[in-house]
Amino acid sequence: MREGCLIVVSGPSGTGKGTVCSALLKKHPEIAYSISATTRKPRTGEQDGVNYYFKEKAVFEEMIRKGELLEWAEVYGNYYGTPLAPIREKLEQGKDILLEIDTQGALNVMEKFPEGVYIFILPPSLEELEKRIRGRATDAEESIKRRLESAVGEIKLAEKYQYAVVNESVDDTVDAVAGILKAEHYRSKRCTSVINAICKSKGE
Repeated sequence: MREGCLIVVSGPSGTGKGTVCSALLKKHPEIAYSISATTRKPRTGEQDGVNYYFKEKAVFEEMIRKGELLEWAEVYGNYYGTPLAPIREKLEQGKDILLEIDTQGALNVMEKFPEGVYIFILPPSLEELEKRIRGRATDAEESIKRRLESAVGEIKLAEKYQYAVVNESVDDTVDAVAGILKAEHYRSKRCTSVINAICKSKGE
């Protein structure tokens, strides 16, 4: 049995990475989704182990001390992080798992999990990115400018990823990400158990 792949997807706000990830999971339900842990209280309708792993602050800090998180951050007084154990468990079962995360978190994951598959979602242009952000009609002008400034810095980090995909259309981008994952399955380093089994069967 081959090992599963950890697929890490990042990109600036407005590139449509969330939409791409949702469409990927819908088209390929065999891919698992990485659930984050947080110390914030559940919102109406949220379920533990489905939307988040809801943890007490002391428990979360113990997870940090024990190195049980791939990455973590404190945002507005609450902790957020990616538990390592569920990811390891699924990968050992041969399942692929998707982690959608910001660039800062992804860079931290790269250090701890270099065998992951890192994909950066790019906008067709900054003009198109601005159009998409404004199209939401949810952000104030100051917020839009701040997001666009941040996007330039984030896009420069794309070179640190193994793959960069321009999101011209969601369907094409989903197909591109699925194609990358399919190719990654054939990397020899992910087929160690298969190779060993073949060699053993031949008495080598």
